[in-house]
Amino acid sequence: MTCKNLLTAVKQLADSEIELIKTIKDSEKINTKNIKNTMSVTDKERPKKSAKPFNVRPSAALLAAKREAAQQRILQEKKSNNIFVHDIYQKAIDAYNTKRMETGIVFDNSMTEHKCLWDPNYPECPARLTKILQRCEELGLISRCKLITPRQASEDEILMKHSQEQIDILKATDKCTDIDTLELLSSKYDAIYIHPSTYQLSLLAVGSTINLVESICKGEIQNGMAIIRPPGHHAMKSEYCGYCFFNNVAIAAEKVLSSNLASKILIVDWDVHHGQATQQMFYNDPRVIYFSIHRYENGEFWPNLRESNFHFVGDDLGEGYTFNVPLNKTGMTNADYLAIFQQVLLPMAYEFQPDFIIVSAGYDAALGCPEFNSDFVIVSAGFDSGIGDEKVDIYNKFIIIYINKSHILTFLFYDIQGEMLLTPACYAHLLSSLLSLASGKVAVILEGGYCLKSLAESAALTLRTLLGDPCPMLETLTLPSISIRDTILNAIYAHKPYWKCYQYQDTYSINSTTNNKEENTDQYLPIVTFKGTDIKPEIYETRNCYPIQNKDVCIVYDDRMLKHCDMSDDNHPEKPDRINFIYKKYQEYNLLDRCYVQEGRSATREELMLVHSKEYIDKIKDTETLKPKDLQKQAKTYNSVYLHPETWTSACVSTGSLLQVVHSVLIGESQSGVAIVRPPGHHAGENIACGFCIFNNIAVATRYAIEFHHVKRVLIIDWDVHHGNGTQSIFEEDSKVLYISVHRYDNGSFFPNSKRANYSYVGSQSGEGFTVNIPWNKKGMGDAEYIAAFQQIVMPIAYQFNPELILVSAGFDACIGDPLGGCFVTPEMYGHLTHWLSSLANGRVILSLEGGYNTNSIAHAMAICTKSLLGDPLPMLENGHIPCISAIHTINNVIKTQKQYWPNLAFNLSLPKERVLPKPKIPHIKTNERVINNEELLKHSESKIALEEIETEKMRRRPITRQIINKKCNTDWQAVSEELKELEKKILIPSYKQQTINTHDEVSNYTKKCTNPDEKGHSDENFTNSAAGSSGEQNENARAQTSNSKSLQDYFSENLHSLIAGDMFAVIPLRDCPHLNSVKDVPVSGIDIRTPCIDCNSNIENWVCLQCYSVHCARNINQHGLIHAEKMEHPLALSFSDLSVWCYKCEAYIDNPQLFAARNAVHQSKFNEELPWTYNDN
Repeated sequence: MTCKNLLTAVKQLADSEIELIKTIKDSEKINTKNIKNTMSVTDKERPKKSAKPFNVRPSAALLAAKREAAQQRILQEKKSNNIFVHDIYQKAIDAYNTKRMETGIVFDNSMTEHKCLWDPNYPECPARLTKILQRCEELGLISRCKLITPRQASEDEILMKHSQEQIDILKATDKCTDIDTLELLSSKYDAIYIHPSTYQLSLLAVGSTINLVESICKGEIQNGMAIIRPPGHHAMKSEYCGYCFFNNVAIAAEKVLSSNLASKILIVDWDVHHGQATQQMFYNDPRVIYFSIHRYENGEFWPNLRESNFHFVGDDLGEGYTFNVPLNKTGMTNADYLAIFQQVLLPMAYEFQPDFIIVSAGYDAALGCPEFNSDFVIVSAGFDSGIGDEKVDIYNKFIIIYINKSHILTFLFYDIQGEMLLTPACYAHLLSSLLSLASGKVAVILEGGYCLKSLAESAALTLRTLLGDPCPMLETLTLPSISIRDTILNAIYAHKPYWKCYQYQDTYSINSTTNNKEENTDQYLPIVTFKGTDIKPEIYETRNCYPIQNKDVCIVYDDRMLKHCDMSDDNHPEKPDRINFIYKKYQEYNLLDRCYVQEGRSATREELMLVHSKEYIDKIKDTETLKPKDLQKQAKTYNSVYLHPETWTSACVSTGSLLQVVHSVLIGESQSGVAIVRPPGHHAGENIACGFCIFNNIAVATRYAIEFHHVKRVLIIDWDVHHGNGTQSIFEEDSKVLYISVHRYDNGSFFPNSKRANYSYVGSQSGEGFTVNIPWNKKGMGDAEYIAAFQQIVMPIAYQFNPELILVSAGFDACIGDPLGGCFVTPEMYGHLTHWLSSLANGRVILSLEGGYNTNSIAHAMAICTKSLLGDPLPMLENGHIPCISAIHTINNVIKTQKQYWPNLAFNLSLPKERVLPKPKIPHIKTNERVINNEELLKHSESKIALEEIETEKMRRRPITRQIINKKCNTDWQAVSEELKELEKKILIPSYKQQTINTHDEVSNYTKKCTNPDEKGHSDENFTNSAAGSSGEQNENARAQTSNSKSLQDYFSENLHSLIAGDMFAVIPLRDCPHLNSVKDVPVSGIDIRTPCIDCNSNIENWVCLQCYSVHCARNINQHGLIHAEKMEHPLALSFSDLSVWCYKCEAYIDNPQLFAARNAVHQSKFNEELPWTYNDN
C-alpha cells in the first residue's frame, strides 16, 4: 500500500468512527429522555414515603463505598476513547535500524600491582590479568574492540553497597609498607590478602566496571568485557571475603538502576564459588535476578554456606528472584552446564525479559583449575600453570602447607581432586545463549579462575563471542549426570511457585499410597541436605579446539525462480512475489551490502539424483514441452502441486542455489548462509512432487554435504508449519542425519495429514531415534510454544548430536499473519531460534526458504534471521506469555518418546504437589540496610511473577497481595498499603472488625517468621514437619490434615495471615465463556460420580464432559479428559472432586448459572442433597 493510499484509508476510518460516535450519542440522548419520561410517570403513581429523620446518617462504610465508586467513575470517564492499532511487524521494522555496535573492553595494567607480599604462589595473582591480555592479543581481539577508559570509583558509589567502616579500613592500608600489619589484618578475613595498592586498585576495578556498564546501557557500545582485578562477588556490605574487597558487579548494577539506565537486570554468576555477597545485596530486590551456578557439595565446598542451596530463593518483594544451582559433585561437564541453561536459566530469562545482563565471569570451573580448601595454600612453584599443561601428570601429589604469620601448623600431601571439567569452549556457548536477550546488552566482568592456561583461553573465547565470532565446536557431549538432574529438578521445584515457565514436570502427591513403590522411578522428591562427597577429577584438552573462520553471511537469489507460477490462479499462495518481497526487504535495509551475495546456479542431474530417481527427474524435465492442459493433467497426479513450462528451470535453480550456499560455507568462504529460493522442497519425496514442492532442496543439499564435503553429521531443523514428510521419508533410515520438525498436526487433520508426523514416529532401522517430530495439536501456537519446544527438546538433542552442519527448512507459515498456518510466531522469534542454532556446528548454519504465504511476514522473518546471522542485536520478545496446555502436553509426549534415544532428556520426572522444602534460615544474609525508595523500586520492577502451576486440570491464580502489587506497580507504596488494609477489612469477620490491625505490620511480621522458623507463635496450618531433610533442617511435607467442621468465617479468621501474606490462593473463575452454548442438558438418569473413566477405568479423579456426558480421567492420571476435549472439541468439563468447571479452549475455570444444572446433579450424587443457589439476579 502506498503512503497516499494509507493516508486515505486512515481518513476514511476516522470519518467512520466520528459518524459512529455521533450515532451512539444520539441514541444515548433518546434513551435518557425515555428513562426520564418513564420515571416521571412512575413517580406520579408511587405513594410518597415518610421523610427521613434529619439526624440519621449513612454508615462510614457506605460513604467509603460511595467515594470509591465515584473515584472509579471518574477514572472511567478519564479513559481515552482512542483505539490503538498494533502493528504485528513493528518490532521487526524497528530492528532494521538496529545494527551491531562495537564491543567494549576495559582493563588497566596497573592492576598487576595487587599481589600477595608474603606468598608469591598465591592463586589470585597478577598473571591472571597478564595471561588473559596476552592471549587476547595473540588472537587479535583487543584491536577489534573499543577501549573503555578505566577510572576509580568515588566513595559515594562504593557506599551504594558497602559500609563506611569497610571503606575506611581498606583506605587506611593505602601505601602501607608494613607487611606484618597487612598480613595480620588480612588474617581477620576469609581468604584475602592486602597490598599497599589494594585500596586504589579496588576503586579502579569498581569504577572501570561502572564505566563499561554505563557505556553499554547508554548505547555507546553493544556489549563488553571488564578484565579487572581484584574480583568482587564475595565482597559483602561489611566484610571482605574470598579475594574480594568491593563488589564490582553489585555496585555497577545499582548504579545503572538508580540512574534509570536499566530497570530489569539479570546477573548470571558462573564462577565455581557462590557469589554470596551479590546474592545478599539483591536478595529482596525484584529489579534484579541473581542466578548462580556454583560448586556446593551439600555445603562442604567454600564458602560453606546454607544460603547457597537451591531453596534460598529471595525474600519480601524479591522472593523468587534468587536462583541457586548448587553442584553437589565435582567433575561437572559441558553437558551439565548446558542442561542448566536450557532447563532453568533460559526459560526464566525469556519470561523475565531483562533489559540488561551482567555475567560474573569466573573461570574456575574450567578444566585444569585447582580447587582447594580455603584453609590451605599451595606453595609448589608453578602449580597453577602446571596443572593446565597436558605434559604434567595431574595425579601427582603436591605438598600443601598451612601457613600462619608466626608458624607452620602442619604439612600434608593433597591430591588435587574436585575440579570441574568445563572446557573453555563451553563458556562461549553459555554466553552466546544470553546474547539474544536484552537486545544484546551484555557485560562480562572477570571474577575468579586460577589455572592460567584455561583461564586465558576461556576469557579469550568469551571476548571472541562478544565480538560475534562463531562458537567453537564442542566435543560430543556426555550425558548430564544424575546429580545435575537432581539439582535441576530441585531448582525447578523451588521456583515453580514464582515462574510460569516451569511446567514440564508432572506432579504427584507424597501422601499417595503408591509412592513408596520401587517402580515409581518417574517421581522425584526434593530434599535439602548439607553434606558433601569426594570425587576424583579428570582433565581434558583446553587449547586449539576451534577454528577461526570468516564472518560473512552468504546470500543466494536468482530471478529465474520467479518464472514458476500457477497459470490458472494468480492468487495461488505459492507465488513469485514471495522471494521478490524478501529480496526487496534486504535491499531496503541494506542487508545485501553486509553479506556475500552470489548468483544462483542450476543443480545438475547428478546432484538431483543424490535424492530423486532418474524417472522422476525425467518426468519433471519433460514439463518444459507440455501444453497447459497436459501440465494440469500431470499436476493432478500430485498432491497440491501446480506445473508451468518453466517449472523445471525454476526448480533446478532453487536446488542449485542452496548447493551454492552449502559449498561456500563448507569451504570456509562464508560462515553461514541464506538461500532465498522457490519452489520449496520439504514435501517432495524421492519419486513424487507434493505440497508446492518439486525437488527436495534440503535433502539434496544434505546428501551433497555428506558425499562431496565428507560431513559426518547433519542436523535438519524444519520449522515450517507443515510437516516435511518428504525430508523425513528420505532420511528415516540414516543415522548421519538428525531430522527435527516442529509443525502443526491437529491429530493428523492438518496437511500433509500423515500419522508419520506424530511424535511416536522416530525413524527406522539404523535411523531409529534420528527423527524427532514435535506436533502441535491446535492452531494459534506462538513465541512461547516455540521457545519451549527449542529449550526443552531441540537444543538438548542438538547438542548431544553435535552436528557439523545445520540446514534449516525455513518455512515461515507459522508466522503471525500467515493465511494458511494459523499461528502467531513473530518475525523476531525466528531470529532468536537462528541465534540459538548458531552456537552449534561452529556457526555453520544455512537457512533455505520453504513455506510462508504472507509476503510481509516472510520478508520480515527472513530478514531478522539474516540479521541474527550477522550478529546484530535481536529485538526483545514480549514477556509474560506461557505455553498453552496443548503444547505442554505435546512437549512431554515427545520427551517421553525420545528420551530412550537421547538420554540427556532426563528432567521429565514428577515433582510433589505439596510444599516439602523447609523455610530457609538466613543466618548469613544481611539484607541491605540502605533505605530503598519504594516508589522507585516499584516503578522499575515487575514485582512478582504470577503463580500459574498446571496440576489436576487446575491453573492457580497469583496470590492476592501480588495482584495488588502488580496492579499498583506504578504507584507509591503508601497506596499499596492502603489497599492491603481495605482487603483485610473485607476478609475479617465481624468480631475482628473491632480490632485495629496494621496490615503492613502483619505482612512484615509474617515475613520475619518465615525467615526465622524457630520463632514461636505461628505455624502454617497446611503443612507438618517431616524428617526428609538432614543436618538439623526439617523438611515440611503436605500430608493431608484432618480438620473439624468449621464455618467459612472461622476458616478465614484462622488463616488470615496466610491470606494477607499470599500463602493461600483464590481461584477466580470467569463469569462468561464463549463456549457455554456447547453445554447440553443433563441426562434424565442424572450423573453418577462413581462412574469410572471410559478409557482406563480409573476412579481416582474424573471429570464429566458437559457436551456428551462421558467420563474421563484427569490430566494427572492418564490425561483422557484432555485428549477427549481436543479430539472431540468438547471444551467444557465438570470435576467430580470439587464441582469446578474447566474450559479447555479458554484454559480457565468458568462459573455461570448455565452450569448450575450439571453441578447440582453432581452435588446430589456426591452429597445426596441439592446444591444451594449462589447467583444473584444479575
